[in-house]
Amino acid sequence: MKQHNIISILCEDQAKMGYKDKIFSAQHGFSAFIEAGKRILFDTGPTGVFADNASLLGIDLKTTDMIVLSHGHWDHANGLETLEAGDFPRIPLLVHPGAFVDRRKATGEYNGIFCSKEALAEKFELILSKGPYRISDAIYFLGEIPRLNDFEAKMTSFFYFDNGEKVQDFILDDTALAVKTAKGLVIVAGCSHSGICNIIEYARHVTHEGKVHAVLGGFHLLGDQAQLDRTIDFFQRNRVENLYPMHCTDLPSLAKFYTSFGIKKLCTGDRIFFNTENHG
Repeated sequence: MKQHNIISILCEDQAKMGYKDKIFSAQHGFSAFIEAGKRILFDTGPTGVFADNASLLGIDLKTTDMIVLSHGHWDHANGLETLEAGDFPRIPLLVHPGAFVDRRKATGEYNGIFCSKEALAEKFELILSKGPYRISDAIYFLGEIPRLNDFEAKMTSFFYFDNGEKVQDFILDDTALAVKTAKGLVIVAGCSHSGICNIIEYARHVTHEGKVHAVLGGFHLLGDQAQLDRTIDFFQRNRVENLYPMHCTDLPSLAKFYTSFGIKKLCTGDRIFFNTENHG
């Protein structure tokens, strides 16, 4: 039996047009609410804006079965402070253990998670997983993404401190979700520091599903023309019916995806619908 499922965008760098009392807010960051048997809050953006937008969409966040973080950057995780401070049930919070390093921008400014691991463990049922984690028969947390191609995730200006020593930060905790649907995989990425093409290949491997129906979220294409060209080539050779590049994808990259594939840009307040097999 098939069931209808929804992905709602709760936070993104742009907002869809609203009307009267339904005006969605945009912020730099990402958050999505996935309803596919389980109800998954994937990332929380930088503030409580995701919760305000959820309310406008009629989503009761207290019905969330699990929170999943794509990685430990403030613009994907700092919204947790809203849930930590509020009357929110103790539910599982799934994240790669490397998300809690003392990470910094090139300037030295802190850009990690502002909630400590210890504080989150008090509020939520903290699940740390470096490898793949099956949330349900249909939904997979991919864990640490192997970086196998030669054009993604090769450079970084970020660093973190390890026992006082400065170490290059390649955001090894960066991950994504893969949802098995009746038409193939729907892959939801937070920021794709690990490379959107690497993510897709690993999602196929983890789920044993070759067909990819849709890919959405942050693609992390920010000014590297060679990487953009190779990424476009990857998608031309590996056709995906629905491409939705969003957060951390610059205008030239969005334009190239549009001219190459006729993509639609999803914004805060947008929803997409799909079917999955009726699994738990």
